[in-house]
Amino acid sequence: MPKRTLQRIAQLVGFCVLGLSVSLPAAHAAPDGERKVSKKTRVSKVVKTSSTRQQVKVRSSKTAVVRSVTPAKLSFGQIAGLHSAVDPLSLKSSVALVIDQDTQEILFSKNDHAVLPIASLTKIMTGVIISGANLPMDEVLTVTQDDVDTEKNSSSRLRVGTSLTRGELLHLALMSSENRAAHALGRTYPGGLQTFVGLMNAKAKVLGMKDTRYVEPTGLSSLNQSSAQDLATLVNAAHADPVMRELTTSSSYQVAVGRQTLQYNNTNRLVKSPNWDIGLQKTGYITEAGQCLVMQTKIAGRKLIMVFLDSAGKLSRIADAERVRHWVESLPVVSQKIKVANSIKLTDG
Repeated sequence: MPKRTLQRIAQLVGFCVLGLSVSLPAAHAAPDGERKVSKKTRVSKVVKTSSTRQQVKVRSSKTAVVRSVTPAKLSFGQIAGLHSAVDPLSLKSSVALVIDQDTQEILFSKNDHAVLPIASLTKIMTGVIISGANLPMDEVLTVTQDDVDTEKNSSSRLRVGTSLTRGELLHLALMSSENRAAHALGRTYPGGLQTFVGLMNAKAKVLGMKDTRYVEPTGLSSLNQSSAQDLATLVNAAHADPVMRELTTSSSYQVAVGRQTLQYNNTNRLVKSPNWDIGLQKTGYITEAGQCLVMQTKIAGRKLIMVFLDSAGKLSRIADAERVRHWVESLPVVSQKIKVANSIKLTDG
């Protein structure tokens, strides 16, 4: 074969090889591009046209929502729409009442006649009944299975079989809101638990608490209900009892349980604050009641009773109390004296 012909053949082969080297990457890229486009198309079709895949997608979406968002249970106050009420202090509690203890003058009120669950504020009446019964405070009582919470399944450091004196149980119930302690106090009352609950309701009636009902001594049941007006009446009566004043305002307490010493603290951190002079207090919480707080305190020389019910956040009841304290401290002294004088005059007349 002529040399020139061989050169031409070699050139043609070279061109073919070069053409393949240029075209192959493009050939590989094209299917990738097509797959990307087809993937987008399939997603679009899943959403718009494929009913089967759409259902799968929706199910997956629903599952994600169920796992990530648990619907919060509403308090009775939220269900009733009480949080829509606007007040000048922008309180987070849907119910509030501030009364001058000496004159009974109402300084501040918000939904104060609403009847709501009161949670562990119940224990104030439990304490009033026990303290007034003149039972031996050194009598040893034992926590039993009957005292275990089956209503809310709340925890307790007082195990079944724990033995403490009546005075120790009363201290824990009032200061740190110990549910088993409160239940044991009612269960061991002469006549039994039903007799004790009957006495709680009878005492409420004697005090004129028309909106109040008790079904057990701890407050774990949402059927224990009252109004801010009634609770202010109860706080006023309980404050007259030195035992109630001492135990509810105790900042901490220790009890010996077997070989252990258990440390308990007050559920209301304001009792340790130098800015507060608190004569009696009690906190409470269950979902149905929201965060609750009642106090007898002295602010700007005035003895006040404060009631906060159905507060929205864990610390909001404390913040509400602080707002009220600052507000009372900002009131002109002359204005306060005039109000007190008018109240006394109206009472005397």
